[in-house]
Amino acid sequence: MNNFEYCVPTRVLFGRDTHKQVGEVIKEYGFKKVLVHYGSGSVKKSGLLDQVTDSLKEQGIEFVLFGGVKPNPTLSLAKEGMELCRQEGIDFILAVGGGSVLDSAKCIADGTLNPEIDPWKYFLKEATPDKALPHGNILTLSASGSETSLSCVITNEDGNYKRGFNSKTHRPIFAILNPELTFSVNKFQTGCGSVDIMMHTLERYLGGNTKDTPLTDRIAEGLLTSVMEAGEVVDKDPENYEARATLMWAGSLSHNDLTGLGREFMMQVHQLEHELSGLYPCIAHGAGLSALFCSWARYVCEKDPMRFAQLAVRVMKVEMDFEEPIKTALKGIDRLEEFFQSIDMPVRLSELGGAVREEDIEVMAEKCSFNGTRSLPGIRTLGKQEMIDVYRMAY
Repeated sequence: MNNFEYCVPTRVLFGRDTHKQVGEVIKEYGFKKVLVHYGSGSVKKSGLLDQVTDSLKEQGIEFVLFGGVKPNPTLSLAKEGMELCRQEGIDFILAVGGGSVLDSAKCIADGTLNPEIDPWKYFLKEATPDKALPHGNILTLSASGSETSLSCVITNEDGNYKRGFNSKTHRPIFAILNPELTFSVNKFQTGCGSVDIMMHTLERYLGGNTKDTPLTDRIAEGLLTSVMEAGEVVDKDPENYEARATLMWAGSLSHNDLTGLGREFMMQVHQLEHELSGLYPCIAHGAGLSALFCSWARYVCEKDPMRFAQLAVRVMKVEMDFEEPIKTALKGIDRLEEFFQSIDMPVRLSELGGAVREEDIEVMAEKCSFNGTRSLPGIRTLGKQEMIDVYRMAY
Protein backbone atom coordinates (compact mmCIF):
# COMPACT_ATOMS: atom_id res chain seq x y z
CA MET A 1 0.00 0.00 0.00
CA ASN A 2 1.34 3.43 -0.98
CA ASN A 3 1.36 6.49 1.26
CA PHE A 4 -1.75 8.64 0.89
CA GLU A 5 -3.52 11.73 2.18
CA TYR A 6 -7.29 11.59 2.56
CA CYS A 7 -9.40 14.66 3.28
CA VAL A 8 -13.04 15.02 2.24
CA PRO A 9 -14.31 18.12 4.07
CA THR A 10 -17.68 18.29 2.30
CA ARG A 11 -20.65 18.20 4.69
CA VAL A 12 -23.25 15.73 3.41
CA LEU A 13 -26.96 16.04 4.15
CA PHE A 14 -28.52 12.79 2.95
CA GLY A 15 -32.15 11.70 2.73
CA ARG A 16 -35.74 12.63 2.01
CA ASP A 17 -36.63 16.35 1.83
CA THR A 18 -33.10 17.46 2.71
CA HIS A 19 -33.12 19.90 -0.24
CA LYS A 20 -35.70 21.98 1.61
CA GLN A 21 -33.03 22.82 4.23
CA VAL A 22 -30.78 24.60 1.75
CA GLY A 23 -31.70 28.13 2.87
CA GLU A 24 -31.01 27.31 6.50
CA VAL A 25 -27.71 25.64 5.65
CA ILE A 26 -26.46 28.57 3.56
CA LYS A 27 -27.52 31.02 6.27
CA GLU A 28 -25.47 29.07 8.83
CA TYR A 29 -22.34 29.96 6.87
CA GLY A 30 -23.28 33.64 6.64
CA PHE A 31 -23.44 33.96 2.87
CA LYS A 32 -25.53 36.87 1.62
CA LYS A 33 -25.93 36.54 -2.15
CA VAL A 34 -26.08 33.27 -4.05
CA LEU A 35 -25.69 32.31 -7.70
CA VAL A 36 -28.15 29.47 -8.28
CA HIS A 37 -26.66 27.51 -11.17
CA TYR A 38 -28.66 24.86 -13.01
CA GLY A 39 -29.20 23.10 -16.34
CA SER A 40 -31.55 23.30 -19.25
CA GLY A 41 -34.97 23.24 -17.61
CA SER A 42 -35.77 19.98 -15.81
CA VAL A 43 -35.31 21.60 -12.40
CA LYS A 44 -37.92 24.17 -13.42
CA LYS A 45 -40.41 21.63 -14.74
CA SER A 46 -40.10 19.45 -11.65
CA GLY A 47 -40.70 22.36 -9.30
CA LEU A 48 -37.32 21.85 -7.62
CA LEU A 49 -36.02 25.30 -8.56
CA ASP A 50 -39.07 26.95 -6.96
CA GLN A 51 -38.53 24.94 -3.78
CA VAL A 52 -34.90 26.02 -3.67
CA THR A 53 -35.63 29.71 -4.22
CA ASP A 54 -38.49 29.61 -1.71
CA SER A 55 -36.08 28.23 0.88
CA LEU A 56 -33.61 31.04 0.14
CA LYS A 57 -36.33 33.68 0.35
CA GLU A 58 -37.50 32.34 3.72
CA GLN A 59 -34.01 32.91 5.10
CA GLY A 60 -33.66 36.38 3.55
CA ILE A 61 -30.89 35.32 1.20
CA GLU A 62 -30.54 37.17 -2.11
CA PHE A 63 -29.99 35.11 -5.23
CA VAL A 64 -29.37 35.34 -8.97
CA LEU A 65 -30.49 32.56 -11.33
CA PHE A 66 -28.09 31.28 -13.98
CA GLY A 67 -29.15 28.28 -16.07
CA GLY A 68 -28.24 26.78 -19.42
CA VAL A 69 -25.75 24.05 -18.53
CA LYS A 70 -25.78 21.14 -20.99
CA PRO A 71 -24.17 17.70 -20.77
CA ASN A 72 -20.41 18.09 -21.26
CA PRO A 73 -20.40 21.64 -19.77
CA THR A 74 -18.64 24.36 -21.72
CA LEU A 75 -15.98 26.89 -20.88
CA SER A 76 -17.88 29.69 -22.62
CA LEU A 77 -20.91 29.34 -20.33
CA ALA A 78 -18.66 29.16 -17.29
CA LYS A 79 -16.99 32.42 -18.34
CA GLU A 80 -20.44 34.06 -18.54
CA GLY A 81 -21.04 32.86 -15.01
CA MET A 82 -17.74 34.32 -13.79
CA GLU A 83 -18.63 37.74 -15.17
CA LEU A 84 -22.11 37.55 -13.67
CA CYS A 85 -20.71 36.70 -10.24
CA ARG A 86 -18.38 39.69 -10.36
CA GLN A 87 -21.11 42.07 -11.52
CA GLU A 88 -23.61 40.89 -8.91
CA GLY A 89 -21.25 40.60 -5.94
CA ILE A 90 -21.96 36.89 -5.49
CA ASP A 91 -20.36 35.31 -2.43
CA PHE A 92 -21.59 31.71 -2.85
CA ILE A 93 -22.51 29.38 -5.73
CA LEU A 94 -25.26 26.80 -5.35
CA ALA A 95 -25.28 24.15 -8.07
CA VAL A 96 -28.61 22.38 -8.56
CA GLY A 97 -28.34 19.45 -10.94
CA GLY A 98 -26.06 16.63 -12.03
CA GLY A 99 -22.30 16.44 -12.56
CA SER A 100 -22.27 18.83 -15.53
CA VAL A 101 -23.88 21.59 -13.46
CA LEU A 102 -21.58 20.91 -10.51
CA ASP A 103 -18.46 20.99 -12.68
CA SER A 104 -19.60 24.21 -14.36
CA ALA A 105 -20.09 25.73 -10.90
CA LYS A 106 -16.58 24.69 -9.86
CA CYS A 107 -15.12 26.30 -12.97
CA ILE A 108 -17.05 29.50 -12.27
CA ALA A 109 -15.86 29.45 -8.66
CA ASP A 110 -12.21 29.14 -9.74
CA GLY A 111 -12.41 31.87 -12.34
CA THR A 112 -14.46 34.51 -10.53
CA LEU A 113 -11.80 35.46 -8.00
CA ASN A 114 -8.92 35.20 -10.49
CA PRO A 115 -9.92 37.51 -13.37
CA GLU A 116 -6.32 38.02 -14.43
CA ILE A 117 -5.90 34.32 -15.31
CA ASP A 118 -7.41 32.59 -18.35
CA PRO A 119 -9.35 29.75 -16.65
CA TRP A 120 -8.41 27.32 -19.44
CA LYS A 121 -4.85 27.48 -18.14
CA TYR A 122 -6.00 25.51 -15.10
CA PHE A 123 -7.13 22.67 -17.32
CA LEU A 124 -3.85 22.78 -19.27
CA LYS A 125 -1.98 22.55 -15.93
CA GLU A 126 -0.31 25.90 -16.66
CA ALA A 127 -1.76 27.60 -13.57
CA THR A 128 -3.30 26.60 -10.23
CA PRO A 129 -6.18 28.39 -8.49
CA ASP A 130 -5.23 29.35 -4.94
CA LYS A 131 -8.64 30.86 -4.16
CA ALA A 132 -12.20 30.36 -5.34
CA LEU A 133 -15.75 31.25 -4.43
CA PRO A 134 -17.22 28.80 -1.93
CA HIS A 135 -19.84 26.50 -3.41
CA GLY A 136 -22.29 23.75 -2.52
CA ASN A 137 -24.80 21.61 -4.36
CA ILE A 138 -28.15 19.87 -4.49
CA LEU A 139 -27.63 16.70 -6.51
CA THR A 140 -30.23 15.45 -8.99
CA LEU A 141 -28.29 12.66 -10.76
CA SER A 142 -26.25 9.80 -9.30
CA ALA A 143 -23.21 9.59 -11.53
CA SER A 144 -20.14 11.83 -11.50
CA GLY A 145 -19.38 12.04 -7.79
CA SER A 146 -18.59 15.72 -8.31
CA GLU A 147 -20.70 16.54 -5.27
CA THR A 148 -17.82 15.62 -2.94
CA SER A 149 -14.82 15.23 -5.28
CA LEU A 150 -11.93 17.55 -6.08
CA SER A 151 -12.36 16.95 -9.81
CA CYS A 152 -13.72 19.30 -12.48
CA VAL A 153 -14.11 18.57 -16.21
CA ILE A 154 -14.94 21.21 -18.84
CA THR A 155 -15.13 21.28 -22.64
CA ASN A 156 -13.47 24.11 -24.55
CA GLU A 157 -15.49 24.55 -27.75
CA ASP A 158 -12.44 26.11 -29.40
CA GLY A 159 -11.04 22.85 -30.72
CA ASN A 160 -13.51 20.61 -28.82
CA TYR A 161 -11.02 19.80 -26.10
CA LYS A 162 -12.44 18.17 -22.96
CA ARG A 163 -10.06 18.42 -20.03
CA GLY A 164 -10.16 18.01 -16.28
CA PHE A 165 -8.04 18.87 -13.29
CA ASN A 166 -8.11 18.34 -9.54
CA SER A 167 -7.93 21.14 -6.99
CA LYS A 168 -8.67 21.63 -3.30
CA THR A 169 -10.87 24.53 -4.40
CA HIS A 170 -13.26 22.02 -5.97
CA ARG A 171 -14.40 20.42 -2.72
CA PRO A 172 -17.91 21.75 -2.08
CA ILE A 173 -18.73 23.08 1.38
CA PHE A 174 -21.84 20.94 1.46
CA ALA A 175 -23.71 18.41 -0.68
CA ILE A 176 -27.44 17.80 -0.30
CA LEU A 177 -28.32 14.30 -1.48
CA ASN A 178 -32.00 13.41 -1.65
CA PRO A 179 -32.49 10.15 -3.58
CA GLU A 180 -36.11 11.13 -4.30
CA LEU A 181 -34.81 13.82 -6.67
CA THR A 182 -33.53 11.03 -8.95
CA PHE A 183 -36.88 9.20 -9.27
CA SER A 184 -37.65 11.00 -12.51
CA VAL A 185 -34.28 10.30 -14.14
CA ASN A 186 -34.95 8.25 -17.26
CA LYS A 187 -33.68 4.75 -17.91
CA PHE A 188 -30.85 5.82 -20.21
CA GLN A 189 -29.44 8.50 -17.92
CA THR A 190 -29.76 6.20 -14.91
CA GLY A 191 -27.76 3.58 -16.80
CA CYS A 192 -25.14 6.16 -17.77
CA GLY A 193 -24.88 7.19 -14.14
CA SER A 194 -24.44 3.63 -12.91
CA VAL A 195 -21.64 3.10 -15.44
CA ASP A 196 -19.86 6.30 -14.43
CA ILE A 197 -20.03 5.34 -10.75
CA MET A 198 -18.59 1.91 -11.49
CA MET A 199 -15.84 3.32 -13.72
CA HIS A 200 -14.58 5.66 -11.00
CA THR A 201 -13.92 2.60 -8.86
CA LEU A 202 -12.97 0.11 -11.59
CA GLU A 203 -10.29 2.45 -12.91
CA ARG A 204 -8.84 2.80 -9.44
CA TYR A 205 -9.01 -0.95 -8.92
CA LEU A 206 -7.48 -1.84 -12.30
CA GLY A 207 -5.60 1.31 -13.22
CA GLY A 208 -2.13 0.68 -11.78
CA ASN A 209 0.45 -1.77 -10.52
CA THR A 210 0.22 -1.23 -6.76
CA LYS A 211 0.19 -4.44 -4.75
CA ASP A 212 -1.20 -5.32 -1.32
CA THR A 213 -4.24 -3.09 -0.86
CA PRO A 214 -6.64 -5.70 0.58
CA LEU A 215 -8.88 -3.35 2.57
CA THR A 216 -9.21 -0.84 -0.27
CA ASP A 217 -9.92 -3.75 -2.62
CA ARG A 218 -12.76 -4.99 -0.44
CA ILE A 219 -14.28 -1.51 -0.19
CA ALA A 220 -14.13 -1.22 -3.98
CA GLU A 221 -15.58 -4.68 -4.55
CA GLY A 222 -18.44 -4.01 -2.13
CA LEU A 223 -19.30 -0.76 -3.86
CA LEU A 224 -19.24 -2.35 -7.32
CA THR A 225 -21.46 -5.21 -6.20
CA SER A 226 -23.93 -2.82 -4.57
CA VAL A 227 -24.13 -0.60 -7.65
CA MET A 228 -24.81 -3.57 -9.93
CA GLU A 229 -27.53 -4.88 -7.63
CA ALA A 230 -29.15 -1.45 -7.22
CA GLY A 231 -28.82 -0.71 -10.92
CA GLU A 232 -30.81 -3.81 -11.80
CA VAL A 233 -33.52 -2.89 -9.28
CA VAL A 234 -33.85 0.70 -10.48
CA ASP A 235 -33.94 -0.45 -14.08
CA LYS A 236 -37.24 -2.22 -13.30
CA ASP A 237 -38.50 -0.02 -10.43
CA PRO A 238 -37.39 3.60 -10.96
CA GLU A 239 -38.94 4.86 -7.70
CA ASN A 240 -37.36 2.28 -5.41
CA TYR A 241 -35.98 4.57 -2.71
CA GLU A 242 -33.41 2.19 -1.23
CA ALA A 243 -31.89 1.35 -4.61
CA ARG A 244 -31.80 5.02 -5.61
CA ALA A 245 -30.20 5.80 -2.26
CA THR A 246 -27.53 3.17 -2.83
CA LEU A 247 -26.66 4.62 -6.23
CA MET A 248 -26.55 8.18 -4.91
CA TRP A 249 -24.27 7.38 -1.98
CA ALA A 250 -22.11 5.10 -4.12
CA GLY A 251 -21.58 7.93 -6.59
CA SER A 252 -20.07 10.11 -3.88
CA LEU A 253 -17.92 7.36 -2.36
CA SER A 254 -16.69 6.15 -5.72
CA HIS A 255 -15.07 9.46 -6.67
CA ASN A 256 -14.05 11.04 -3.36
CA ASP A 257 -10.85 8.90 -3.39
CA LEU A 258 -12.05 6.27 -0.87
CA THR A 259 -12.05 3.32 -3.28
CA GLY A 260 -8.48 3.93 -4.44
CA LEU A 261 -6.66 4.76 -1.20
CA GLY A 262 -3.10 3.50 -1.20
CA ARG A 263 -3.19 2.71 -4.91
CA GLU A 264 -1.38 4.36 -7.79
CA PHE A 265 -3.65 4.63 -10.80
CA MET A 266 -4.40 6.45 -14.03
CA MET A 267 -7.97 6.60 -15.34
CA GLN A 268 -7.05 5.63 -18.88
CA VAL A 269 -10.61 4.95 -20.05
CA HIS A 270 -11.78 8.31 -18.72
CA GLN A 271 -8.98 9.99 -20.65
CA LEU A 272 -9.97 8.16 -23.83
CA GLU A 273 -13.63 8.99 -23.29
CA HIS A 274 -12.96 12.70 -22.76
CA GLU A 275 -11.75 12.88 -26.35
CA LEU A 276 -14.84 11.00 -27.50
CA SER A 277 -17.49 13.24 -25.91
CA GLY A 278 -15.29 16.29 -26.44
CA LEU A 279 -15.37 15.69 -30.18
CA TYR A 280 -18.99 14.52 -30.12
CA PRO A 281 -20.82 16.50 -27.38
CA CYS A 282 -24.03 14.59 -28.11
CA ILE A 283 -22.49 11.48 -26.49
CA ALA A 284 -23.30 11.03 -22.81
CA HIS A 285 -20.16 10.47 -20.74
CA GLY A 286 -21.43 7.23 -19.17
CA ALA A 287 -22.40 5.80 -22.54
CA GLY A 288 -18.95 6.61 -23.89
CA LEU A 289 -17.34 4.85 -20.94
CA SER A 290 -19.42 1.69 -21.36
CA ALA A 291 -18.63 1.65 -25.09
CA LEU A 292 -14.89 1.75 -24.37
CA PHE A 293 -14.28 -0.05 -21.11
CA CYS A 294 -14.53 -3.73 -21.99
CA SER A 295 -12.38 -3.36 -25.10
CA TRP A 296 -9.77 -1.52 -23.03
CA ALA A 297 -9.93 -4.25 -20.39
CA ARG A 298 -9.37 -7.01 -22.95
CA TYR A 299 -6.46 -5.03 -24.43
CA VAL A 300 -4.57 -4.58 -21.14
CA CYS A 301 -5.59 -7.54 -18.95
CA GLU A 302 -2.87 -9.91 -20.14
CA LYS A 303 -0.35 -7.65 -18.39
CA ASP A 304 -1.87 -8.50 -14.99
CA PRO A 305 -4.37 -11.33 -15.42
CA MET A 306 -4.51 -12.09 -11.70
CA ARG A 307 -5.81 -8.62 -10.92
CA PHE A 308 -8.58 -8.94 -13.47
CA ALA A 309 -9.24 -12.49 -12.30
CA GLN A 310 -9.66 -11.26 -8.73
CA LEU A 311 -12.33 -8.83 -9.93
CA ALA A 312 -13.98 -11.60 -11.95
CA VAL A 313 -14.18 -13.95 -8.98
CA ARG A 314 -15.14 -11.49 -6.25
CA VAL A 315 -17.52 -9.22 -8.15
CA MET A 316 -18.61 -11.01 -11.33
CA LYS A 317 -18.95 -14.42 -9.60
CA VAL A 318 -16.70 -16.30 -12.04
CA GLU A 319 -15.11 -19.56 -10.92
CA MET A 320 -11.31 -19.28 -10.74
CA ASP A 321 -9.22 -21.15 -13.30
CA PHE A 322 -5.91 -21.45 -11.44
CA GLU A 323 -4.13 -23.03 -14.41
CA GLU A 324 -5.11 -20.26 -16.83
CA PRO A 325 -6.15 -17.14 -14.88
CA ILE A 326 -6.41 -15.16 -18.11
CA LYS A 327 -9.51 -17.22 -18.95
CA THR A 328 -11.06 -16.16 -15.64
CA ALA A 329 -10.13 -12.54 -16.34
CA LEU A 330 -11.70 -12.58 -19.79
CA LYS A 331 -14.85 -14.30 -18.55
CA GLY A 332 -15.21 -11.58 -15.91
CA ILE A 333 -14.96 -8.90 -18.60
CA ASP A 334 -17.59 -10.75 -20.63
CA ARG A 335 -19.95 -10.76 -17.66
CA LEU A 336 -19.40 -7.07 -17.04
CA GLU A 337 -20.20 -6.42 -20.68
CA GLU A 338 -23.37 -8.46 -20.28
CA PHE A 339 -24.34 -6.32 -17.29
CA PHE A 340 -23.92 -3.14 -19.33
CA GLN A 341 -26.09 -4.64 -22.05
CA SER A 342 -28.72 -5.68 -19.48
CA ILE A 343 -29.23 -2.02 -18.54
CA ASP A 344 -29.22 -1.01 -22.23
CA MET A 345 -25.79 0.59 -22.26
CA PRO A 346 -23.68 0.50 -25.45
CA VAL A 347 -20.59 -1.70 -25.51
CA ARG A 348 -19.21 -0.53 -28.88
CA LEU A 349 -18.51 2.91 -30.31
CA SER A 350 -20.60 1.94 -33.32
CA GLU A 351 -23.60 1.62 -30.99
CA LEU A 352 -23.51 5.31 -30.04
CA GLY A 353 -26.29 6.33 -32.39
CA GLY A 354 -24.03 6.43 -35.42
CA ALA A 355 -22.28 9.53 -34.03
CA VAL A 356 -18.69 8.23 -34.13
CA ARG A 357 -16.85 8.16 -37.45
CA GLU A 358 -14.07 5.59 -37.75
CA GLU A 359 -11.88 8.15 -39.50
CA ASP A 360 -11.87 10.24 -36.29
CA ILE A 361 -10.13 7.53 -34.28
CA GLU A 362 -6.67 8.89 -35.07
CA VAL A 363 -7.85 12.43 -34.32
CA MET A 364 -8.96 11.34 -30.85
CA ALA A 365 -5.70 9.48 -30.23
CA GLU A 366 -3.73 12.53 -31.38
CA LYS A 367 -5.60 14.72 -28.89
CA CYS A 368 -5.43 12.22 -26.06
CA SER A 369 -1.68 11.76 -26.53
CA PHE A 370 -1.18 15.55 -26.70
CA ASN A 371 0.07 15.29 -30.26
CA GLY A 372 2.12 12.22 -29.50
CA THR A 373 3.91 13.70 -26.47
CA ARG A 374 1.94 11.99 -23.69
CA SER A 375 1.57 8.36 -22.66
CA LEU A 376 -0.95 7.14 -20.09
CA PRO A 377 0.70 4.97 -17.40
CA GLY A 378 -1.09 1.94 -16.01
CA ILE A 379 -1.09 -1.85 -16.06
CA ARG A 380 -0.21 -1.37 -19.72
CA THR A 381 1.12 2.00 -20.84
CA LEU A 382 -0.90 3.59 -23.61
CA GLY A 383 0.93 5.70 -26.15
CA LYS A 384 -0.71 7.10 -29.26
CA GLN A 385 -0.62 3.78 -31.16
CA GLU A 386 -2.05 1.85 -28.23
CA MET A 387 -4.82 4.43 -27.94
CA ILE A 388 -5.65 3.89 -31.60
CA ASP A 389 -5.68 0.13 -30.98
CA VAL A 390 -8.18 0.47 -28.11
CA TYR A 391 -10.45 2.82 -30.06
CA ARG A 392 -10.42 0.42 -33.02
CA MET A 393 -11.12 -2.60 -30.80
CA ALA A 394 -14.08 -0.71 -29.31
CA TYR A 395 -15.46 0.32 -32.68
